[in-house]
Amino acid sequence: MYVEERMYTLHPGTAPEYLKHYQTDGMKVQLKHLPHLLGYYFTEVGTLNMIVHQWAYDSLDQREKCRAAMQADPQWQEYLKKIRPLMKRQETRIMKCAPFFVERLKKMLAAVE
Repeated sequence: MYVEERMYTLHPGTAPEYLKHYQTDGMKVQLKHLPHLLGYYFTEVGTLNMIVHQWAYDSLDQREKCRAAMQADPQWQEYLKKIRPLMKRQETRIMKCAPFFVERLKKMLAAVE
C-alpha cells in the first residue's frame, strides 16, 4: 500500500476560507474519486498556514486512475478555481507502507468504511 501526503502552504489568513471551500465543495468530489482519506489537518505550530492531507492507495496505478478521474470531473475543476488563488505552494510525498504496517492500515481503513 501507498500513502500520499499532500501539503499546501496558503497565503496568511486564508486557511478558514480554504477549509470552508473544501468542506462545502471539494470534499464530496474528492471522496467520490479517491478511495481512502486518512486525515485532513491544518498546522497550529511550526510552519503556519499549511493544510496537510493523506490518502491511501493499494497501488500507484490505482492512484493514477483515481486522480485522473477526479481531474476530469467538472465539479473538481470548479472547486480548483476557488482554492488555487489561496495557495502559495504545493508539495506531495508518496510513501510506501512498511511491510509490518500494511495489515494494520487495512484494518484502520475497513473500520471507517
